[in-house]
Amino acid sequence: MLSNKTYDILKWIAIIALPALATFVKVIFTIWQLPYGTEIATTITAVATCLGALLMISNANYQKILDEDTEE
Repeated sequence: MLSNKTYDILKWIAIIALPALATFVKVIFTIWQLPYGTEIATTITAVATCLGALLMISNANYQKILDEDTEE
């Protein structure tokens, strides 16, 4: 199980930091005509999506445990 603080940090990374970084990379690499900007931005987006999905699964499992505890 993740602590609330760890969960919140990972959620912030998945929802804010990684998408912002992907956008930054795509724009800057395009402006400066640097190679692999699309590939790097797409990889960052894929990591953010995977992390977000894993966090949602973790949250759903946690909520399920809470619901079971309140039923008893």
